[in-house]
Amino acid sequence: MQSICLGINYRTTPVELRERLAFPEGKVAEAVEEIRKLPGFAESVIISTCNRVELYAAHSHEHADAAHQALLNYLVQYFHLQPDQAEALVCYRLAAEETARHLFQVVSGLDSMVLGETEIFGQVKQAYKLALATGTTGRELNRLFQRAFNVGKLVREKTAIQRGSTSVGAVAVDLAGKMFDLKTCRVMLIGAGEMARVCAQSLLSRGAQSVIVSNRSHERAVELAAEFNGKALKFDEWEHALHEVDIIISSTSAPHFVVRPDMIEKVMRGRRGHPLFLIDIAVPRDIDPSVNDIEDVYVYDIDALSAIAEEGRRERMRQLTLCNRIIDEQLEKFGRASAHPSSGEAPTLSTP
Repeated sequence: MQSICLGINYRTTPVELRERLAFPEGKVAEAVEEIRKLPGFAESVIISTCNRVELYAAHSHEHADAAHQALLNYLVQYFHLQPDQAEALVCYRLAAEETARHLFQVVSGLDSMVLGETEIFGQVKQAYKLALATGTTGRELNRLFQRAFNVGKLVREKTAIQRGSTSVGAVAVDLAGKMFDLKTCRVMLIGAGEMARVCAQSLLSRGAQSVIVSNRSHERAVELAAEFNGKALKFDEWEHALHEVDIIISSTSAPHFVVRPDMIEKVMRGRRGHPLFLIDIAVPRDIDPSVNDIEDVYVYDIDALSAIAEEGRRERMRQLTLCNRIIDEQLEKFGRASAHPSSGEAPTLSTP
């Protein structure tokens, strides 16, 4: 058995196509099982985030090219891509040590839009945990992912790669701060997941006046709002509160646009030229891009955040040499262990 990876990310694929290929959270268990059952495959893990979709698998094909093509065919069929969409799909195809190096870099935050980001470690861990519970991992991927988690911890502990604004949520707030005095602003978070939590933490640390949280699970919205002395709204009520806010940060897992032009046009008629700022950090996108065409309305999606991320990237770039040295050392150890595997390995989850 050999491990491979087929993937797309923010470098290879624009958000318009990435959102088309995002696996719905409730469908991932079914998808990893389908991949595991493909001819020649025995193990699988899917990582699907706002910035990447990666399929990891262990296979017995004679050549990795055949395995990669099988995974690509699966993606095309699963998402019902048209011929022109399939032709435009640019994937990276990694095998053996390349797969290990890439995964080590991913969990360490070295392959992220925001160099050194923190969320990706937990996202990969959750993806592995789901595959483990579904029964689609075995010796090959268990060893690979467990070593990757160890590498991610070493990089965080021994380098300063995560110094500064390392999360997409924090960068989103930095962007808002460049446009407004946050101490006088009212903010609405649509979605109450981890990304929303990071945004709320950053907003309050910058002195935001008030935070409104709305989420499909109202209990979750109440819980998050309580942590930050904010206000929770039921999901069918947030539209009626748009006139109260200056900044909207949306991060739901909805498969369709949540914020539409008709909603914003209605609100803007009563704002008398006061601008409205929207940050969309969801994939698929929450905010219809045509909202940006409305006067005094400014919309930034996940790809637009890359320019802000670049400002803090230079300092962390200096840490890359040390990070890659750690990864090289761990790859060498991983290779030696692969050549002399021990029996009876029990998969466990590392703590972050």
